[in-house]
Formats: sequence, structure tokens, C-alpha cells
Amino acid sequence: MSSIKPMGLRQWSMLLILSLLWGGSFFFMKVALVDVPTFSIVFLRVSSAALVLYFYLLISGLKIPRQLKVWRLFLLLGLFNNLLPFSLLIYGMTEIASGLASILNATTPLFTILVAHIATTDERISTHKVLGILSGMLGVCVLIGVEVFSGVGNSLWAMLACIAAAISYAIASIFGRKFQQYEVQPSVGAFGQVLSSSLLLVPLVILLDSPWQLSIPSVESMLAIAALGILSTALAYVIFFKLIREAGATNAVLVTLLVPVSAILLGWLFLQEQLTTNQFVGMGLIALGLIAIDGRLFKRRVRKLA
Repeated sequence: MSSIKPMGLRQWSMLLILSLLWGGSFFFMKVALVDVPTFSIVFLRVSSAALVLYFYLLISGLKIPRQLKVWRLFLLLGLFNNLLPFSLLIYGMTEIASGLASILNATTPLFTILVAHIATTDERISTHKVLGILSGMLGVCVLIGVEVFSGVGNSLWAMLACIAAAISYAIASIFGRKFQQYEVQPSVGAFGQVLSSSLLLVPLVILLDSPWQLSIPSVESMLAIAALGILSTALAYVIFFKLIREAGATNAVLVTLLVPVSAILLGWLFLQEQLTTNQFVGMGLIALGLIAIDGRLFKRRVRKLA
């Protein structure tokens, strides 16, 4: 039996805020790609987040750990939660639409359930979780629309890259559980992983992007990268690690089902975009999936039948 409790209002609110922060990252990455190559975007994203979080830790009086085992964890998270998935997603979006990338990214909870079942003792596979995630993934497909699948036959490697990013996120979410074991605060953990991924990226940026040959990015690209670093990385990862601590890895990665919903609702609120029937149906399927994953209604139904 799982020892992870169903999420309460606080955890669901954190999940919603996180979906808004990460929902904007797909747009920001598309803007930045106009002027800046892949590894440079990822490096600027995580290094700016590390700088913001470092000053936050100084102001808050939180100490940066020195134990080797903790920094080994930071390096693993920097690799699996930043360097690999960010690079894979950006590469994928050079070949496929961001909508299709978000659909493939929505497979993260499914892979997390599988990884958590193997690697943990308190987040086991259950019927209602699997059905809920499948319903949510179907909802994401309906929400975005089948038109994003046009021409996908020519983009196999890009799609595989996005799926690999989802698997990488799943692995990272399990490593993220160890922060509680090592008594690492979420903001300290977020700083450690983005600093580690910044260091890992330095040789890749030098070898592959030749930054000294790049032209100065446009104002739009620089603003997009700043938003990626401050909002979609620094703030987002503090919330993400808090959510893992309070609700478990499987629940935390449900954000990938909500990210497309957030993107569409933001467009409706601020860009006067019209909501279509398939988007309402898609959001309904995602809501149904989240209710099933939460499990409380399912358990009540079982008790009534018993």
C-alpha cells in the first residue's frame, strides 16, 4: 500500500501554479530559438536560475550543503532534470510543433508510475492511477487537436527525443525524493541542480555552439531566456521539489497533463483566443483523469460496494 496521501488544496494549488510556469516555457523556448542555439539556451536558462537562487539563499540565510553525497545527487538531477530533457525538448521543437511536443511530454506521469513502482516501496502501480493517466493523455491529444500530427512521419527522431525527455523527467522525479532523506530544503535543492547542470553544460556550449561566433540576440530572445530562467526554472523548481516532498513523485509530474490546459487558458484570457468544443472535451478528460489518479472517489465507491 502507498504511504503517499491524496493531495489536498495546497498541493493542487501548487500543481496549478507549476503548470502555468512550465506552460509558458514552450512559448519562451520557441522565441529564443530564433537567435540562440539549443545548448546555449539551456545553459543561459539554468545559469540565470542558479544566480537568482543563489541570491535568494543568501537573503534567506539557507546554507549550501558540502557533503559529497548531496552534490552527487545534485549532479544526477542536473543531468536528468535539466540538461537531457531541456536539450531533447528544444531539439524536438526544431522539427515538430510545440503542441505535439507537449503531448509527448504528457507521457511523463506514465513513465514515472513505472519507474516509481520499480524504485520505491510507497508509490506502487494501481489500476486507478494507470486509467487516470491514460485518460489524461487522451485528453491532452483531444485538447490540442489531431492537426498537430500532420507530417509526423518525417519527424521520428524529434518525437523520440521528446519521449526520451519524458523518461528523463521520470527518473529525475525519483531522485528528487532523496532531498527529504538528506534534509535538503526545496530551494537549496533547486539551486544545487541548476548549478550542477550549468557546469555540465559549459563544455557542450563551447564545443558545439561556439558562442564567440554568435551574434547578439534580439531583445525578445533575451527576455524569453530571462523568463525561462527566473520563472520557468528557478521559481518552478522550488515549487516542484516542495510538491515531491509533500505529494510524491507520481503526483508531482501530473503537471505535464496540466501544462497544455494552462497554455490554452492563458491564450483565452490574454490573447482573446476562442475555446473550441474539442478543447472543452479534452479538458474534461484531463479532469476525469486527475480525479481518478487522486483516488479518493474510487476508494469511496469501493467502500460502498463492500
